[in-house]
Amino acid sequence: MAAVIIHVETQEQLEHCLEIRKEVFVKEQNVPLDLEIDEFDKLSPDVHHVLVEVDGTYAATGRLTYYKDNSAKMQRIAVRQAFRSHGIGKILLIALEELARELALSQSVLDAQCQAEGFYRKLGYETISTEPFDDAGIPHVRMVKPLK
Repeated sequence: MAAVIIHVETQEQLEHCLEIRKEVFVKEQNVPLDLEIDEFDKLSPDVHHVLVEVDGTYAATGRLTYYKDNSAKMQRIAVRQAFRSHGIGKILLIALEELARELALSQSVLDAQCQAEGFYRKLGYETISTEPFDDAGIPHVRMVKPLK
């Protein structure tokens, strides 16, 4: 599987991001649509959306927003079911981290679903929340990683 990283620049590309997120979060995980789509779901210098294309199909998406203390906040990381367990999530996260480095940000922060905590830990993230918290009805933990 050859993966292509696409830095979203058009409304059409952004719509593909939103389609993937609706499929993963709204349909699969029952997150209400009004919680999933927010003020960062636009083309703007304040947010960076990324798509991963595999063999001509959009397979995954994620976004980066600016967070306090010169940090990148990795959000809305979603991989379509057919592409899970093929390393696509890792490719997506590495692309987001590289983008954060290019933006001269010093660390990556994310709120991981508890079921995905081990995935992020393997990629160098450390859990900093003392206990899980609820986000859209799903238990999460806050994790960080320095971007050296």
